[in-house]
Amino acid sequence: MSVSIRLLRVLAFALHILCLGVVVARGDVAVQAAAPSASNGVVPEAQSQPEKVLAEVTTGASLRVVVIPIREQISKPILYIVRRGLKEAIDQKADVVVLDMKTPGGALDVTFEIMEALDRFPGKMVTYVDNEAISAGAFIAAMTDEIWFAPGGVIGAAAPVLSTGGEIDESMKQKIVSYLRARVRAASEGKGYRGEVISAMIDANYELKVGDTVLKPKGELLSLTASEAFKSYGEPPQPLLAAGIAENKEALLTTLKADPSRIQNLTITWSENAAVILTNLAPVLLGLGLLAAFVEFKTPGFGIFGIAAGVLLSAVFFGHYVAGFSGHEPILVFLLGLAALLIELFFFPGIVVLALSGVILMLGALVWSMADLWPNEPIEFSGQIFFTPLLNLGAGLIIAGVLAVLLARFLPKSWIWDRMVLTTSIAGHAQSSGSTPELIQTEVSLIGAHGVAATALYPS
Repeated sequence: MSVSIRLLRVLAFALHILCLGVVVARGDVAVQAAAPSASNGVVPEAQSQPEKVLAEVTTGASLRVVVIPIREQISKPILYIVRRGLKEAIDQKADVVVLDMKTPGGALDVTFEIMEALDRFPGKMVTYVDNEAISAGAFIAAMTDEIWFAPGGVIGAAAPVLSTGGEIDESMKQKIVSYLRARVRAASEGKGYRGEVISAMIDANYELKVGDTVLKPKGELLSLTASEAFKSYGEPPQPLLAAGIAENKEALLTTLKADPSRIQNLTITWSENAAVILTNLAPVLLGLGLLAAFVEFKTPGFGIFGIAAGVLLSAVFFGHYVAGFSGHEPILVFLLGLAALLIELFFFPGIVVLALSGVILMLGALVWSMADLWPNEPIEFSGQIFFTPLLNLGAGLIIAGVLAVLLARFLPKSWIWDRMVLTTSIAGHAQSSGSTPELIQTEVSLIGAHGVAATALYPS
């Protein structure tokens, strides 16, 4: 009975620790209905720029929309919330994803990762330039189906520069500009002048010309206001870049025919910033967590090492969940493996199969949690997907092994070991407590004698 109670306590504690991070992370996603405005607030411009016409709005809207913020500098936290938001949108079968953008630009490598993630979403993608989409923001906006503007929105000045603001080496800059222009052209096919416009924002030597009108001469980068982006050119006339101008985000959502009860707004909180640290420290956290779990199994009772293992491994799951890599499934598989391991240790010690299966499931769950897998896509067991997770796990096992050897060498000689392990025997025989003197004498006479066990002696 005491073993069963102990097992239940351990399982309950492990479930609580491992799920705590996910519950907190899920709390970062705020779902709210966008309040419809008194008027739709959408003012696409006609061919004569000063005139503004209300966009047609259909009642009885029913589309599911996910709104993902791209605010401030584009960095890892932005990538994490974009990737997680896109995966949730795919899971929920959302019809539209809106990128609520206000950014002065940011890291180019992160921008490339965001652009690749945007390619995964099968539905309609819209960018709402709420004030500015400068530099990397323009690249990301170019990957979406439509670009809408707030009345004071600005987009452009997208030439690549160093993170310090300095100029890139000319030869390297030419390579990057050539690649970016190719990506933009591929994403802009069938979207009017977008490819030429974004190219003029990237390359100062590119001349933007529509018909006989030169919109940007060589020698400067293109930037556009909302009105300029929506001005029409050519025959037949079509807007230069913008799909329309919306007074605010709510007005845009109304125009997109979004169901107010099915609008999900994601917000960037402390968890995205914490995920940057946790994912970078994943090998260390894995190593320390596995070491703490090993020490816990080697010491009697359930104590500080078991708690530390739960917290450290939960941090790995939490960090990669917030980073948009994994969902809930790896945590459930990890708990299943933990349950199999504990069942063998407490009820069927020595049969090996359950414990080995449990360890494999736990390690597999850790790798799964770090792999960038997408919903509704077949799992490809390629090095590109699993190289980094396996590298992190391998580094974690090495860290755990090295520290275990050091602990085995030095810990038994420390005061910590004396507090953990009983090093002196207690006088008397516990098995003879309460027995008669004759029975005690008989039991003592059997000490050192040879016997045959009637049952198997586990653990073997």
